[in-house]
Parts: sequence; structure tokens; C-alpha cells
Amino acid sequence: MKINELKSNLTSNKKRKRVGRGSGSGTGKTSGRGVKGQKSRSGVSINGFEGGQNPLYMRLPKRGFNNPFQKKIQSINFHHIDLILKKYKIKPDEIKESVLFEKKIFNKSKGLLKLLDVGELKSSINIEVSYASKNAIAKVEKNGGKVNLIKV
Repeated sequence: MKINELKSNLTSNKKRKRVGRGSGSGTGKTSGRGVKGQKSRSGVSINGFEGGQNPLYMRLPKRGFNNPFQKKIQSINFHHIDLILKKYKIKPDEIKESVLFEKKIFNKSKGLLKLLDVGELKSSINIEVSYASKNAIAKVEKNGGKVNLIKV
């Protein structure tokens, strides 16, 4: 017995169904599509079509609004800053938005940073971010630090 004499029992050698090849083939004439009608034609996708009646997706009320000009902003708070200072060993005087993006602590594609007044500030820091809340600025300055806002 040679390798070319082996016979496969798998379905890999099964012939594909050739439709529209005469009535004797079993799939002639309508090629397994049934009889007439829109669905028997080629190039028809009629999902959601309700026969001339207003479709359900058009009858339901539309909700909400997506603003295409919306600014992407990520929040950073004092709790985050304490964790960053410990984990990444950044000096409290050198906390800058560009450094945080470079070290991949924050993802730049998700937006610019805004400092928020959340948590307790334990040490005096100098921070440079795009946005900051008034309360956060007041808290940093009260603690002996400084907030520099980047012009966007």
C-alpha cells in the first residue's frame, strides 16, 4: 500500500454542493431558494423591514446626544498623587502632565488631566496640569504648593 492509495474517511474530501445545475441535481431551478419573492432574489437583506409599516426601530423615541466637540478629560485627585509619589518615585516638585503620560501612568488618548479636590493632601506639591478645580487649587496653595495650568 502506498500513500497515494490511502482513502480518506474524513469530510475533507466531500464535494461542495453545486446549485443551479439542472433538475436532476436536486438543487436545480430555484437553487434551494424556494419560490419567487424578495428573499429568493440576490442582493437582498431585509432585516428590520416590516412590509411597508413603519419599523419598530423608527417608531421608538430617540434619546440622548453625543457631542462631537466634547473635550476628553481624566480626573486626578490627591489620593492618586500620593500613590504616584510612592510607586513611581517622582519628586513632589516635578509632577507634570507630560511626565505622567510619558511614564504611562495615564493614557494620553483618554484625554487631558484635571486636578480635583478628592482626598487629603499629605505633602506640599508643585503640579502642572491642564485643568484644576478651584477647591483643589486652594487646597494645594494652603498646603504650601503651587498649581500651574497649561494653556490648552
